[in-house]
Amino acid sequence: MTGTTCQGCGRVFTDSGYASHISSTRNHACSHIQHDSRNGPGPSHNQNPNNARPASHTSASSGSLFERLYGRKLSANAVAVDPEGDTFGPYTDIDFDMADSGVDNGPQLKYEVVLENEELEDMTVNLDTEIDSDEEEMAAEAAIMENAWQPDVPEHLQGRSRSVSPENFLSDEECDDNPPSPQAAWSDSEDEFDENINPRHEAEKTFVQTPHVEPFPDPKAGTPLQNPKPKSENDRYLENLFGAKTSAWAPFKSEMDWRIERWAKLRGPSSTALTDLLSIPGVSVGWADGLAWLLKNVVGKLVDKLELFFSSANELNKIIDDNLPARPQFQTHNVVVQGESFEVYSRNILECVKALFAEPDFAPYMKFAPERHWTDTSRKTRMFHDMHTGGWWWSRQVFLDQTKRGGTVIPIILSSDKRLVTNFCGKSAYPLYLTLGNIPKELRKKPSSRAYALVAYLPTSKLEHISVKAARWRAVANIFHTSMKHIMQPLETAGSLGMPLTSGDGLLRRGHPLLAVYTCDYPEQILVACACYGDCADYTEGPAEFVEACKEAWVKPIFDVFWKNLPYSNIFRCISPDILHQLYQGVMKHLKNWVLAAFSEAEIDARCRHLPPNHHVRVFLQGISSLSKITGQEHNEISRFLLSIIIDIPLPGGFSSVRLIRCVRALVDFLYLAQYPIHTDKTLELLGDSLERFHKNKDIFVDLEIRPHFRLPKLHFLNHYVQKIRYLGMLDNYNTEQTERLHIDLAKDGYRASNKKDEYMQITKWLERKEKVLRHNNFLNWLQSGKPRIQHNPSWLPSSFLLTRTLKMAKHPNIRVLSLLSAQKSNHTTYLTSSLARFIAQLRFPSASPRELENRAQSDVDIDLVSHVSSFNIIKFVQINLMTMITATINSIHVQPSWTDKKGRPIPGRFDTALVKVFDDNRVNPLKKYHVG
Repeated sequence: MTGTTCQGCGRVFTDSGYASHISSTRNHACSHIQHDSRNGPGPSHNQNPNNARPASHTSASSGSLFERLYGRKLSANAVAVDPEGDTFGPYTDIDFDMADSGVDNGPQLKYEVVLENEELEDMTVNLDTEIDSDEEEMAAEAAIMENAWQPDVPEHLQGRSRSVSPENFLSDEECDDNPPSPQAAWSDSEDEFDENINPRHEAEKTFVQTPHVEPFPDPKAGTPLQNPKPKSENDRYLENLFGAKTSAWAPFKSEMDWRIERWAKLRGPSSTALTDLLSIPGVSVGWADGLAWLLKNVVGKLVDKLELFFSSANELNKIIDDNLPARPQFQTHNVVVQGESFEVYSRNILECVKALFAEPDFAPYMKFAPERHWTDTSRKTRMFHDMHTGGWWWSRQVFLDQTKRGGTVIPIILSSDKRLVTNFCGKSAYPLYLTLGNIPKELRKKPSSRAYALVAYLPTSKLEHISVKAARWRAVANIFHTSMKHIMQPLETAGSLGMPLTSGDGLLRRGHPLLAVYTCDYPEQILVACACYGDCADYTEGPAEFVEACKEAWVKPIFDVFWKNLPYSNIFRCISPDILHQLYQGVMKHLKNWVLAAFSEAEIDARCRHLPPNHHVRVFLQGISSLSKITGQEHNEISRFLLSIIIDIPLPGGFSSVRLIRCVRALVDFLYLAQYPIHTDKTLELLGDSLERFHKNKDIFVDLEIRPHFRLPKLHFLNHYVQKIRYLGMLDNYNTEQTERLHIDLAKDGYRASNKKDEYMQITKWLERKEKVLRHNNFLNWLQSGKPRIQHNPSWLPSSFLLTRTLKMAKHPNIRVLSLLSAQKSNHTTYLTSSLARFIAQLRFPSASPRELENRAQSDVDIDLVSHVSSFNIIKFVQINLMTMITATINSIHVQPSWTDKKGRPIPGRFDTALVKVFDDNRVNPLKKYHVG
């Protein structure tokens, strides 16, 4: 067996485990060898110290240890990295809790149970807040896996801990020979301390300020037309509702009818199951007498007991189809390509625009004219958030006013994505979604707001019978563009001449629906823009120039592209960035693979298992190298800790890891800066700078032979992000993460509700009925609340400007009764009693000086009177969106002592670190305002 024998203890280790052993062992003989290796020649295979056993190396391989581990020679020009320490001192001064990595040792699991059985007797656990059994099982397995086997430490990592140590790898500039003293950072003097040391912090200060709004110069832009008696959408709905004068629950006879119907269509089972439920007989022949009596006298017939107006799913569907006001209906038309016919199920796109524009829930927040937002009245720094703050809307309003003033721009946002609707048989759907840029992005991001409309199901055929690949691709592209041409054709006239649109408050406007954004993944971007695979879909010229360029290059374009005649639209400028597919499933996916190739999969996986638990940080106990079919959410979770786990790992071959660390930091910075809900000119500069830093240092991956080039389309599109944000507003205006969620509600659920034969006919009918029920539910809520009048609020601001967080505690404590002694031991709070006495004294004597407060705590506070305390395990910080009323948990602090699960397995405790604000004086140095807790 290949290995090295330690001269101090005589045990055999692998090549990579020997250095870890001598750096972490507590055996004095082994430690002496480590000390000698620092001051002179260390233990080698040819030297025998007099006071130690001879070392024996049984390796049969030739070459250096680096060559055996990595299969290549050490670079002669590589930068040497000291494996024994960093700028903070040698690693041997730190007590690493690492087991020896000898080959003769098996996996060793170590647990520490803090509380003894007798200390738990005085605890009364609140059963209402007890941990779920599934979570308990996961926590126990996590505790076992965290202490499980670890891979051997590679040669170039000998003497280093897998816990991160701080090094100056993040600086964008060279290290200063004379850094400022620590005292300067803690000084209150303005001469010694500069508060604006972080440009990002300085740029983000404007987020909490109310923006200065510059309206469009023409006051008639987006104004309503003359309408003597406007009626709101709810009033018009009431007039068209069948039976509204006879019942408050019309067209249903009672509230029970309506609630059963709503449950059946939104939450209930299939139509067959509903019919079986409603037809439960009163007496069943052949059943036992006792059960027959129960059915007859207690249950009876369910329809009679509930006094329902319908007795089957078919009768219920007929009520919905005939009596509820209509929604945009699906039509079928055929597309013939190369002798094969394809069915396209689509709605009239103008009817979908009218339905979204008239939604009463959107009326108070709709935007009808463009604006320019500035950070202050000086108008030096622009602000971008919703679509009306971007340059696209402003420029289109200028074009419309040149023809006829008073028009309202209706930005059309399209999204399409082919998705599987089954897990096994490979059935797929190709939905096309539509929403309006007039609707605030806060509402569009909420799935239950129904801000998206399903316009069509496009053909999904791959035309595999066409053997020539180029011909097959052209046929698929012609099917797509021919189908889209039929769907988008009504916009050609309505976009240029306008169409009457009534908003939810009843006001009439002349709307011009214009294609503004088409969001999709890269293959569909190529399909939409008719570009070549590998090129950028954001073509530098316009549509007409594109067709002419195809003619000059003797390239035959698509037979009839759908965007050729769309007014005031440039399809290449409509292609938008995509956080999900471009950043998470594109750039971050590549970056993760590059990091694994640079530092080895075993080392990265080991560090992933040692991550401490924290809010919004998922611990991958199996590592990240073995993950397959990784989702965008998983890449999101990986990107949160990827930089932190590689910060102190040296590269093999002696390469300095500074450039690689800067690359990772730059892309992570870009990822999170791009997702800001608000941007200013200053933050956009930071976004561009982060991309420049990546390009400046990316050659490290070429030097490591990980990447031969960086000609990646998704990486290239990052160059367009700043321009797109200035043009179309923030990226969450048109992110495909929103439409990914719609696949469940509008495609997969509909397919499951069908009988899987001629499914699209059933899916579209199912969707129409569901939309009718949802619209009627909103109407009844308006009716029951007293028919309130819709008030438009033109000066609303998105919740992104409101960064206030509210502290939220559980209604009941996790442990209701806990003595001070037990609380002190279980939570490792040595000074709990004295701190509690000081806190009580501070409440009683708020004006006392610190010295007087200490005396009061000792003399005037009898802490023995406190017989017990209650214990809470979590503190949450939440933020309420005032537009959607959604409460989101922004952060949390966990305080959980170690405990045992139902199977007796110990589960380690969790004590999060927090910065506690103790001063609220702006004159105090920001670092002094907080204490570590």
